[in-house]
Amino acid sequence: MSDKTMSAEEAVSRLRSGMTLGIGGWGSRRKPMALVRALLRSEVTDLTVVSYGGPDVGMLAAAGRIRELVAAFVTLDSIPLEPHYRAAREGGAFALTEIDEAMFMWGLHAAANRLPFLPVRAGIGSDVMRVNPRLRTVTSPYEDGETFVAVPALRLDAALVHVNRADRLGNGQYLGPDPYFDDLFCEAADEAYVSCEQIVDTAELTKAAPPQSLLLKRHTVTGVVEAPNGAHFTSCAPDYGRDEAFQKRYAATPWPQFAARYLAGDERAYRAAVEEES
Repeated sequence: MSDKTMSAEEAVSRLRSGMTLGIGGWGSRRKPMALVRALLRSEVTDLTVVSYGGPDVGMLAAAGRIRELVAAFVTLDSIPLEPHYRAAREGGAFALTEIDEAMFMWGLHAAANRLPFLPVRAGIGSDVMRVNPRLRTVTSPYEDGETFVAVPALRLDAALVHVNRADRLGNGQYLGPDPYFDDLFCEAADEAYVSCEQIVDTAELTKAAPPQSLLLKRHTVTGVVEAPNGAHFTSCAPDYGRDEAFQKRYAATPWPQFAARYLAGDERAYRAAVEEES
């Protein structure tokens, strides 16, 4: 067992252009935004991004870092359609592979289990088969003879996720109401980098929270980054809710202005800029 702690910059330095990158969280909830901001400060580009999309996708799309997006949606939750994503997509900035939310989950399951695909009923009879012509169907080899969608594995070169607490070994804990699919992102990836609100001793992870809150296992995690408020401006319950005022500012501000104001410096400069206007 080894100490896997590192800075956000060290984690991003291990990423490379052209890779397939999974980003955990859901919409504008518990997104690893400190890691996304570090990624935006790097030269990494030409990414295939796999995400239940929120501002992570919006920022990377606006910055021209995405070659292809695999997603079921891209939303800010209280703002239904992520505006910077929408502008980039309407401008033809990247390719889009649309799949159903359940198909997305089973694609991660297939990758986590190192299977080429998994058969699912989701998508049968819907337009997802039309808008995603690469999808295939399979027929059950048993007596039922049922037709299923063969959802391909969403194999990831790397994953970025954010949790409430973690230890130095890579065990990660969520304390909110929903685990989303952060564990599957880590299991589906060759490397996984986890940011957290607080690094604690391993024994502390089970003292005040149930064992099922231990979402991430150390054998699936490559690096751990302590990043207080690292999901801002998305929520990270119960530590903090979504910063709705800042999210509205983000959505209403032209991307070059937003990037110049909030992303030109390091994470400390970002926090100072946010506090200045709060």
